[in-house]
Amino acid sequence: MVTISPESIALTEELARSLNHTLIPEFVLEYAPYVYLHRDDSYYPSDMAKHLENTYPSINFTAVEGGPHPLTLDNLNELNELGGENIFLSSTEDVVTLPKFLHGQEPDPITYRTDNAKSCVVIVVDKGNGLIDAFYMYWYTFNDGPSAIGHQVGNHLGDWEHNMVRFQNGTPTAVWYSQHEFGFAFTYSTVQKIGKRPVSFSAKGSHANYAVADGIIPAHIVYDRTQQGKLWDPTLSAYYYTYSTEKKEFTPAIKDTPVNYLYFEGKWGDDQLPMDKKGQEEFYGYVKWIGGPQGPWFKHLDRPDVCLPTRECVVKDRM
Repeated sequence: MVTISPESIALTEELARSLNHTLIPEFVLEYAPYVYLHRDDSYYPSDMAKHLENTYPSINFTAVEGGPHPLTLDNLNELNELGGENIFLSSTEDVVTLPKFLHGQEPDPITYRTDNAKSCVVIVVDKGNGLIDAFYMYWYTFNDGPSAIGHQVGNHLGDWEHNMVRFQNGTPTAVWYSQHEFGFAFTYSTVQKIGKRPVSFSAKGSHANYAVADGIIPAHIVYDRTQQGKLWDPTLSAYYYTYSTEKKEFTPAIKDTPVNYLYFEGKWGDDQLPMDKKGQEEFYGYVKWIGGPQGPWFKHLDRPDVCLPTRECVVKDRM
């Protein structure tokens, strides 16, 4: 039985008051997932703006000229005119050397908040007829890929993961857990909870989200590992938005919240490193350093089912 600290509860209550009279329904906070990080994971949730301070736009490993400087969450979308989805945000330091900024912000052990680090984006999508999907997008500056037989695969700068909770008339019905290119969906009643809030277990380094702790879970040719380590409450360091699938438009819930970065079409990390780059290696068709991902706008916010639309959707009712 996990007991949430009074300090964290107080912050949640303060957050709920700040979202009163906005377009964010109360149940989006009431049923928001908690995340357990792996005990041995040293790459924590991260501040999005700080990530931009440590990167520059590039195409084919060449800096893009003529863009906004410095990059901010308010002007990141201006890069779309200079290359769109072909643009990568490259590290100002050699990412292979694992610079300090990759480590992010460890959640406070008492409040479970990533202090001074906006590390989550909550997006509420009203799909009509009482159906609402709430996306909880988790931001990590670095994906430290899993290993097997002494080989590591899938490292990349920039890491967007997410849970989605589907609501029908304000009642949670299902939870989606993103894992690499796909994930799993479970009925709300099936998943582990702290109070009413679902629990997600973030895999060591890769930050794929799972519904079980203490797992060693196949992921490609390597394994993800989960543990009930440090507790993180992503809602306490998040930006909040609604999204119109018809207009393809984000609306901030609170005045002066940055929004333009959500329209950035490029990748939030480096391009896949060439094979002759020191530190790059191949292991049975998989490489150690891959390209970074696109942002929340590209997570199928308009999906009709709980799952991503790339495969058959099965909402499991048992672990």
